[in-house]
Amino acid sequence: MPQLTGTENRNSRALAALRIGVGIYFLIFGEYKVFGTQFTLHGGFQFWINRFLSEGGAYPFMSPILRGFVLTHATPIAFLVAYGELAIGLALVLGILVRPASLCGLLFMLTMLFSSDYPGSAVPLWQYFGASLSQSVFAPCFVAFLLGRSDAVWSVTALRGAHDSLPHQARMRHNPRALGNIRTNSRARRIQ
Repeated sequence: MPQLTGTENRNSRALAALRIGVGIYFLIFGEYKVFGTQFTLHGGFQFWINRFLSEGGAYPFMSPILRGFVLTHATPIAFLVAYGELAIGLALVLGILVRPASLCGLLFMLTMLFSSDYPGSAVPLWQYFGASLSQSVFAPCFVAFLLGRSDAVWSVTALRGAHDSLPHQARMRHNPRALGNIRTNSRARRIQ
């Protein structure tokens, strides 16, 4: 892994701090849903979908999807949401599979935006942005994680990269089995 300059290092750390912060939020969001049963098994998910529909929060094109598909498959989708949020949070905090997790997070935020943040048809354009603040704050973060290298520092990926960039002899000290394989291969070559 090449050395980062001062500015690159600062930017990498700032992006990593944002990644970890967003990940902590998603861990909190997912944790209570996974380790409690109210959201997944006792109607919590259905409550929110029905609330989005009854209060006019769903965009017009989303209402039939929420009524016809989401509510008819509410329990499996509730588990998908709960474990999805937890998985996104873990991936971002640990810095593993950041891009796939960010893509899933972005799709989730767009789904939430279109399911819950419709300001109405007779409002000025700026109110669409104001109504979507709860999701639109996270969406650009996920885009930044998709486009950037938020896993360059403070991540499992960076730790693995640092291990892979060790000189060959240093890796052999950390992995005795690999050293045994080298000895076996060199013996086989001498016999031939």
